[in-house]
Amino acid sequence: MTKVGILSDTHGELLPQVLRFLEPCQCLWHAGDLGGLPVLDRLSAFKPTLAVYGNIDDYLVRLSLQERRIFECEGCKIAMTHIGGYPGHYAPGILPWLEAEKPDLFISGHSHILKVMPDKKHGWMHINPGAAGNKGFHAHITAVRLDIDGKKLSNLEVFDLDRTCLGHARTICPDSRPAEQAESNPATAGHHSTTSNPLSSSLKNQAHVQD
Repeated sequence: MTKVGILSDTHGELLPQVLRFLEPCQCLWHAGDLGGLPVLDRLSAFKPTLAVYGNIDDYLVRLSLQERRIFECEGCKIAMTHIGGYPGHYAPGILPWLEAEKPDLFISGHSHILKVMPDKKHGWMHINPGAAGNKGFHAHITAVRLDIDGKKLSNLEVFDLDRTCLGHARTICPDSRPAEQAESNPATAGHHSTTSNPLSSSLKNQAHVQD
């Protein structure tokens, strides 16, 4: 079994609260719009990291990463890209790619809206972790962690930080300050919701979890 952290749309910032949430994870998957190589370098130094580039990433990031990525974890096949849409509303060109690859899990970003839902027609799970950075229209900073054991996805947990409570908490990228030095104030520490089955419970705020 592997505990995986999934994040996206950091836009050049890695908040200590997010890193603290990701600390228990054995590896990280980033669905694009990193916002610069320092973010990738910091994440890779923190945990083994797989990532794709997003639409705002510069040429240095694009030289280092792919737009789409297929990989496996614990026998689970994952397809990841930045602009992918979601079941019933896939971005142009995405559904033929997914139908050819037949993943167990499809991960995308871009919307800044956390979404967890199955594609019942095609038989895979979709996760958009929302935006882990502090730039954009989103009201909540979010990330996801879960356990993968074969093709079973379980113990889904969501980090959710209201940006109005963020105060003066700032980026630690490229600063090397460890996640343990994150704000201890409950108002800025964020919180997470947990479910043993990502299809079984609804998560509040921007999280859309659908059966």
